[in-house]
Amino acid sequence: MGGTAQDRGVPGGRRYVPIAEHGLIGDLRSLALVGTDGTIDWYCSPAFDAPSVFASILDAERGGCFELAATVPARTKQFYFPDTNVLITRFFTEDGVGEVQDFMPVGGAATEAERHRLIRRVVCVRGSIPFRTRVAPRFDYGSLPHTVRLTGDTAEFATEGLTLALTATVPLEADGPDVCGEFKLSEGDSAVFALDKVGAGVAPRRCARTEAEEQFAATVAYWRHWLSASRYKGRWREMVHRSALTLKLLTYAPTGAIVAAPTTSLPEELGGERNWDYRYVWVRDAAFCVYALLRLGFTGEAEAFMDFVTRHISPGDGKTSGPLQIMYGIDGRTELPERTLGHLEGHHGSAPVRVGNAAADQLQLDIYGALIDSIYLYDKWAKPVSSGHWDDVCALVDWVCAHWDQPDEGIWETRGGRRNFLYSRLMCWVAIERAIRMANRRGLPADLPRWRECRDTIYRRIMSRGWCEERGAFVQHEDGDVLDAAVLMMPLTKFIAPTDPKWLSTLDVLTEELVSDSLVYRYDPRSSPDGLRGDEGTFSICSFWYVEAMVHAGRIDEARLAFEKMLTYANHLGLYAEEISHTGEQQGNFPQAFTHLALISAAFNLDRALG
Repeated sequence: MGGTAQDRGVPGGRRYVPIAEHGLIGDLRSLALVGTDGTIDWYCSPAFDAPSVFASILDAERGGCFELAATVPARTKQFYFPDTNVLITRFFTEDGVGEVQDFMPVGGAATEAERHRLIRRVVCVRGSIPFRTRVAPRFDYGSLPHTVRLTGDTAEFATEGLTLALTATVPLEADGPDVCGEFKLSEGDSAVFALDKVGAGVAPRRCARTEAEEQFAATVAYWRHWLSASRYKGRWREMVHRSALTLKLLTYAPTGAIVAAPTTSLPEELGGERNWDYRYVWVRDAAFCVYALLRLGFTGEAEAFMDFVTRHISPGDGKTSGPLQIMYGIDGRTELPERTLGHLEGHHGSAPVRVGNAAADQLQLDIYGALIDSIYLYDKWAKPVSSGHWDDVCALVDWVCAHWDQPDEGIWETRGGRRNFLYSRLMCWVAIERAIRMANRRGLPADLPRWRECRDTIYRRIMSRGWCEERGAFVQHEDGDVLDAAVLMMPLTKFIAPTDPKWLSTLDVLTEELVSDSLVYRYDPRSSPDGLRGDEGTFSICSFWYVEAMVHAGRIDEARLAFEKMLTYANHLGLYAEEISHTGEQQGNFPQAFTHLALISAAFNLDRALG
C-alpha cells in the first residue's frame, strides 16, 4: 500500500499523501502520523493539543516533516507488529527489502516519559538498500523559527519554549534549518534515529542499537499485555482489537482524558471549509469510548476517564451553555479559543486550518445523556460510583429536568442556529432514565417522582412532535421533515422497541434516502442548512449505527453485509477517518474515536445476534 519512496519533492510527484495512507504511533501523551512512504507528516510535542512540530499533512512546504525512505525506486507496504501499536513500513526494491520500525516507548520512569521519545529503527532484511533521511521540524505550526546545533551524531533543534534532540547511529549533515543524511544498509544491518524532548532536567541521550532493541521489545510487551485484557473472541477480532488499540492511543495518560481525534483541520471535503480541531475531550465522544472499552473488558480506561470527570467536569461551573461544556482540554481547561492559521494552505489546499474550537461554547443537550449513560454502565460493570459522584449526577439530572425543553445546536454542532433536535431530546430522556435505574438498583437518594414525570413527558414529546406522518419517519427536529441518521440511536438507547412499526418505517425511509452502499449520510445539508458551504461525505459512525439498528430489528443478513462492506472502506491498517467520500476516500480528522468505538459496538452486537 502506498507510493514510491521518491514521490514527494520531485516534479510531478505527490505533494500530499492521502489521509488514509497513514498509520499512527503514540505514547499516550502525543502521537505521530507516518505516511506509507515513510514520512512523518504530523507530530505534536509534548501533548496531543500542543503546537505541531511536523505538519506537512497540512502544508507540504511550510509544515515540516521527518522523511526516512529508500533512495531508489521502491514499493512500500505498511502493517502493525501483531497486537501492538508498533508500525512497520516496508520498502521493496530491486536489490533488497528494508523496513522502518516506528514506535514511541510507553511507560517507564517519569524522566523517560518526559522525553516523549520517538524511535525510528531502520533494518535491511534482504539484500542491500540505500536510505536517506531529512528531519525538517517547523515549530508552532510552522510559524516559529528555530536554531540547529549539530554535534557529532546529535542535532538539537531549539526554540525558546521547546528543544528537540535527534540522535542517530549514522552520520548527519546540517542543511539550513534541517538535518539530513544518506546511508546504505546490507542484510542484517540497522540504523536508529531517536527524537527526544530535552531540557528541564532531561538531557540528550544517544539511542544505541541495543537500547533501541530493548525499547522495541518493551513497547511490544506493553501493548500485548494491555490487549490481553480484551474479552472479545468474536468473528472480527482483528478489526475490533485494532479499534481498541486506536482508542487507547487517543487517551491522555496524565489525566485520563480521551481525545476525539489526534489531528486538526483535515478536511471533510477537499477544498471545503469543514475543517475543525478535534484534539480535545468531547464529553459525548469520550463517554461513548468508555462504553466501547467497558464492553471489551478494559475497566482501567473507564476508571481513568471517570476520575477526569470528577476532577475537571463540575456541575457548578455556571456556564451559559449549561453546567457542562461540550468539550474540554486534555488537562480539563475550559477555554479553547478558535483561530485560523492563515500561513498554512491546508491539506491539498483545503483552507482554513484552525486550532482551538469555537463549538466549546455551544449548547448540546445530548451530552448529558451520553455522560450519565457511561456513568451508569461504569457503575454496573466496573465499580460503584462514590456518594460525591452520585451527588454530581443528581445535580446534572435536576438541571436536565429543568432545561431539556429548549433549542440547541445538536450533536452535529451546526452553525446555522439552534433547533429543537430530536436527538437532543432523546439523550435527555437517556440521562434521566439511566439515573433512575441507578437510583433503583442501588437504593440511592433521588427525586424519583419528578424524574419519572420529566422522563415520561420527554417520551411523549418525541413520539408526538418528532414523528412526521408525511414522511413515515422520525425526523431531525420537531415539526420538520428533514431526515437525520442520529435517530438511529433511538432503538440503541432502548427508547423504542427495535421492531416498533414506527421505527421500522423510519429505518426503511433512512435506508432509501440516506444510505449508499451501506454508507450513511448524517443528513442532507441542502435540506437542512448547517451554516457552512459545500457538501460532505458519509459519516462513518452513522454507518456502524445503521448496522446495529438493523441487528436489533432482526435484519441480520442485511446487517452483516453492511458491516462487511463497511470494513472494506477502512485503510490498509484498519483505521478510519471521520467520513468517506463518494469515491471511497477517507475524509476528515484521522483516525476518529467516534468511528472506532461504533465499530466495536456493532461487531459485538452482530456477533451476539449471529450466535
